[in-house]
Amino acid sequence: MVDTTKNLKMYTTHGTKSAKPVQPNIAAKLISKAKRPLLVVASDVLDEEILKRAISIAKKSKVPVAATGNAIKRFVNEDVNAKYINIHSLGAYLGDTKWTGLDGEGHYDLIIVLAHKKYYINQVLSGLKNFTDLKTLSIDKHYLQNATMSFGNLSAELHLEALDELIENL
Repeated sequence: MVDTTKNLKMYTTHGTKSAKPVQPNIAAKLISKAKRPLLVVASDVLDEEILKRAISIAKKSKVPVAATGNAIKRFVNEDVNAKYINIHSLGAYLGDTKWTGLDGEGHYDLIIVLAHKKYYINQVLSGLKNFTDLKTLSIDKHYLQNATMSFGNLSAELHLEALDELIENL
């Protein structure tokens, strides 16, 4: 089992609450039990290994994908429910409880982030943490203190192992 709860070093300022460290099997349970999860994927998905796992998560759990930045081009010919949206717009929409989501089916209850630049997504997560009741889960290789729950800082190899363990437990 990959221990993803170590190395929680923070690189930016944070508020009074920091993300709880989470193991891959617990992250999988959270995703499985969520009524309306959304996987938010960014440009680091251009890496083939991360892409393969993002697609596996989306397919196995039937979670829709919000592809930000240039990530959408990697999902075009895949059999997943992926839509493009700007991450700043998504952050604003997620703060609106009347927003019905990318598919018009209702507000999301769990936001899962993967393949983001840490300094960029952490600011969006800060807004969600401070101004919404949404649960956010970072399954990225960096500890994101503004998420509700997050993997710790992981090497690229351990990160892939953690994602494989998560997928296995979905």
